[in-house]
Amino acid sequence: MNPVLEIEHLSFQYRENIILQDISFNVSKGEFVTVIGPNGCGKTTLINIISKINRPGKGRIRLYGRDINPMLRRKMARQVAIVMQTTDPVAMTVEDYVLLGRLPFFKKYQFFENRHDIDIAKKYMEMTGVIKLAKSKIHEISGGERQLASIARALAQEPSLLVMDEPTSHLDITRQARILELIRRLRQELSLTVLMVLHDLNLAGEYSDRLVLLNKENGRIFKAGTPEEVLTEQSILDVYHTRVMVLPNPVSNKPLIFLASQDAMDSK
Repeated sequence: MNPVLEIEHLSFQYRENIILQDISFNVSKGEFVTVIGPNGCGKTTLINIISKINRPGKGRIRLYGRDINPMLRRKMARQVAIVMQTTDPVAMTVEDYVLLGRLPFFKKYQFFENRHDIDIAKKYMEMTGVIKLAKSKIHEISGGERQLASIARALAQEPSLLVMDEPTSHLDITRQARILELIRRLRQELSLTVLMVLHDLNLAGEYSDRLVLLNKENGRIFKAGTPEEVLTEQSILDVYHTRVMVLPNPVSNKPLIFLASQDAMDSK
C-alpha cells in the first residue's frame, strides 16, 4: 500500500540561500507527523511547496502515488486541505468562510452552495465549536476562534490529508491544547492523515506519532523517528544549540523538555 504523501529528494533555494536540501520522508495513512526545527529552517517553505505555492528546485512530491506537479489545484483540494499559520481577518461571516471549503466540489456553472454544502459546513462548524459564531464576521472574532474557523473550512473539503502550518501560534495554552486535542480526535473519527509544522517541541512530542527534525545549518533532515528517538538532549543541542533536560512526561510518558541553567546542567 502506497503512503498518502511521499516527499522525495526535495530541494529549494531562494537566490543563493539553500533552504531545503535533499528532503525525503513519507506520511502513511492515519499518521500524525510533525515537522520541527529552528526558525528559518524551511518548515513553512516545505508546506508552501506541498500546497504548490512554491515550486521545488529538485525532487518531487507524490500524493497517493501520483506526482502533484501536474495535478490541478482543484482536484488536489479534494484530497488535501491546508491550514496556514494565520487567517486573514476578512469581512465575511464565519459560515461563509467555512463554505469556501466546498468550492473544489462545485459543479460546472454552479455559483452558489447547495443544501449538501451547507449541511457539511454546519457539521464541521459544530465539530470545531464555531457554530455559535456562524453569523459573526471573521475580522471581529479572536485569533483562536479564527484558527478554529480555518480548521472547519479545511474539514469542509472532506480531505484525507490535513496539512497545518503552526496552527497553535500566538495562542494561549488553553487554545493550544483545545486545537491539538481536536485534531487528535478528528484524526480518529474521520480517519485523517495529518502533517503539521509546530514550533513548540513539547506539543510536537506529546501529540505526534513521528517527528521530522530539520537542520537550519544545511537544510537537511537531522533526524526522523518517534518523539522518543528525535527529542533527545544531544539532538536539541546539535540543532538548536541549547542545553535542555529531557524527561518522560509523568502522565503520557512522552518526552518532556526543560530549559535549564548551565549550573543545573553541570550538577545533573
